[in-house]
Amino acid sequence: MISSILEYEFLRNAFLTGVIVGIIAPLLGVFIVVRRLALIADALSHVTLSGIAFSLLLSKSFTWFAGINPLYMGVLFSCTGALFIERLRSVYKHYQELAIPIILSTGIGLGAIFISMADGFNTDLLNYLFGSISAVTQSDLTLILFISLIVVTTVIIFYKELFLLSFDEEHAKASGLKAAYIHVLFILLVALVIAASMRIVGILLVSALMTLPVAASIRIANGFKQSLFLSILFGEISVLGGLVSAYYLDLAPGGTIVIFSVLILLFSIGYKQIKTKLKRI
Repeated sequence: MISSILEYEFLRNAFLTGVIVGIIAPLLGVFIVVRRLALIADALSHVTLSGIAFSLLLSKSFTWFAGINPLYMGVLFSCTGALFIERLRSVYKHYQELAIPIILSTGIGLGAIFISMADGFNTDLLNYLFGSISAVTQSDLTLILFISLIVVTTVIIFYKELFLLSFDEEHAKASGLKAAYIHVLFILLVALVIAASMRIVGILLVSALMTLPVAASIRIANGFKQSLFLSILFGEISVLGGLVSAYYLDLAPGGTIVIFSVLILLFSIGYKQIKTKLKRI
């Protein structure tokens, strides 16, 4: 069944992109959940939407802009939003959580303006909102592969620093770790992953792929590294299962991927409860 799907180039692009996203989204999602920043993915996804809408608006207004992949503008907006979040976190030192709704609201506002200026929704924008198998191009795959190399390499190099900041930020600062630099680096990685994931999952659902596999893994994992491994495993199952279902049922892949993630989460919760009851017997 899978081999017949992969006969087509656009489907191969979609599945390769899905495999990559299934790794990098939960990989960063573990650190996001541990740091209690789960809503940051929602904020940056809406900022990315405004970047995509702005790019589509420019392509309507200027013919020479039509050949530029909107994903590039989405990445630019997402990274800019990430930097503003970090800046606002330093401004509101005692109310750092305010930074996320501020940027989220800004992203929604700009997106609504750009969409209305471009005369409403079109097929391209809907593909970005909910994901699309046929919309993934070779250019998208190349960019996503490049982003994944950056993300995985950075996590490997700065794993110890990210781990310390996630569990004990005060101790990390006291030990001489440059926390501000690591914070900015991490949030830029999150911005890149969100921009990379939206072609498959969709802007409105990308945060689910960064949090639901993690939520499932922490129910049954015995440690951080095991949670990291299970999150990636659950992410891959969700992406591949969702893409196959979306292809054969002619559905938006973002929705099917999220539903698979929800089912895995429900299974992990049930497994944990049954395991707890059996121990009591």
